[in-house]
Amino acid sequence: MSDTKTASVTRLLGLNLTPGKLRGLQCISNPGGTLTMVALDQNSSMITMIKDSLKRKGESREPTYLEIVEAKVHLARCLAPGASALLVDAYYGAWNTVASFALPRDVGLLVRVERSGGEKNSRGAPMGAIESGWSAAKIKRMGANAVKLLAPFEPTEETSAEHQFNLVRKVYEECQKLDILMLLEPVAFPFDGEKKDSKTLLDRKARTVIDSAKILSRHCDVYKAEFPGTLGHETDGQLLENLHKLDEASATPWVLLSAGVDFPQYKKQVEMAVKAGASGVLGGRAFWKEYFLQEGFAARDQFARGECVQRVHQIDEIVKVQGKPWFKHYGLTKEELSLFRTTEHWHFRYGGADQGGGSGGGVAGEVY
Repeated sequence: MSDTKTASVTRLLGLNLTPGKLRGLQCISNPGGTLTMVALDQNSSMITMIKDSLKRKGESREPTYLEIVEAKVHLARCLAPGASALLVDAYYGAWNTVASFALPRDVGLLVRVERSGGEKNSRGAPMGAIESGWSAAKIKRMGANAVKLLAPFEPTEETSAEHQFNLVRKVYEECQKLDILMLLEPVAFPFDGEKKDSKTLLDRKARTVIDSAKILSRHCDVYKAEFPGTLGHETDGQLLENLHKLDEASATPWVLLSAGVDFPQYKKQVEMAVKAGASGVLGGRAFWKEYFLQEGFAARDQFARGECVQRVHQIDEIVKVQGKPWFKHYGLTKEELSLFRTTEHWHFRYGGADQGGGSGGGVAGEVY
């Protein structure tokens, strides 16, 4: 019998690290607890890229379902082996990526729950919704490790902010009942006639990113944050200060999204973010957007297996060496995590109403 002194899982429960969520974090992380995640859940932008590539060949048409699927499966097959987890959409990516064995067995699977596009209010602010026919429950059912929700958020646009907050809370409550990990992605957006490069948007972006984390980060398990500012618009010193404020504002481990910037710019952002406390990345177009500029499958395959893979490798090296392991955000070490144990009959208290004739009560749908 071991003399090892163990610890109660009650501490984990107090941190909302329930069995499903803890397993989800294990599955989407690198061995050291950092996160190198690649996003292929983009639909609208990918469709536009494929449409532009068809135009260059003299074909003025929308891409077919299969053309979109094959692009996603090919990129997944090339990039997923270098990642700790892969994010895909429901319609084109989720089942196709699994069915084709493009996703390695030791790489985590995240699936998007929100609808592309969607309605906007009179000020041009997003009013998000869930993908029709899809849900967190279906994501859990298919065996994915996490639900991802994109919720564009601007605290100063009250109507959209309230709508988006309620959407976030609704999805998070469902994930709590299902005991599945949730990643939340709030992004700043232009409204009242602004453009993406409007000075008013650039001037408020850092404040929006930081304030959004203060409001929303407690309603998720991993927070997918924008870079709080813009390279060249603020000084590097100001941007680093903004990143430290973001780290302080986030109630959960956070990772940096790429927002479609060019790779050299993203690499610099990542280097700054991990110094400030980021646990890693969930990047998309910065890794692969030029893929659709290559002519023909052979050229795309060469670019994906060459340049795209190298980009993921470069970011992975930065994340593994400098990133803050997710468990350190909770004041835990790997050694402490190895000592947690349950008490007897824990299974009666887990998952709600008793199904096996035992003495455990509970409310159906509750984890504990």
